[in-house]
Amino acid sequence: MDFSTSMAVVASGMKAQSERMKTIAENIANANSTATTPGGDPYRRKIATVSSSFDRELGANLVTAGKSVTDKSDFRTQYDPGNPNADAKGYVKLPNVDALVEIMDMREAQRSYEADLTAMDATKSMLAKTVDLLNK
Repeated sequence: MDFSTSMAVVASGMKAQSERMKTIAENIANANSTATTPGGDPYRRKIATVSSSFDRELGANLVTAGKSVTDKSDFRTQYDPGNPNADAKGYVKLPNVDALVEIMDMREAQRSYEADLTAMDATKSMLAKTVDLLNK
C-alpha cells in the first residue's frame, strides 16, 4: 500500500468517526428534553452507522458514515404531574437516551479517531523520511 492510499484510508476513518461523534453529541444534548407539544414524543435517540466499501481506484477499503437510524426502544418516563407535557397519570415521556451508553460510545469513537490520527502521523513521518533519503 502506498502513502497516498494509506492517507486516504486513514482520512476516511477519521471522517466517519467525526460524524459518529456528532451524532452521539446530539444524543447527549437532548438526553433530558421533553416533547415540544403536550402528548407528543420527545427526542428519539439516533444511532450512527458506518459502512465499508472497496475503492477500485485506490485498491483499498474506505469507511464512510451512513445515515443515522433512530433507536426504536421505549421512551423513559418520569412522574411529574405539574409538567404541562404530563399524561393523565402524571407521567412525562423522556428521550430513550442513556447518558452512560452515549459516553462510552463517545470514548470508543474518540479512541478510534485517535488511532487513525496516529496512523496518519506515522504515514507522514515515513513519507518525510523517504523524501529525505531521496534527496541525499
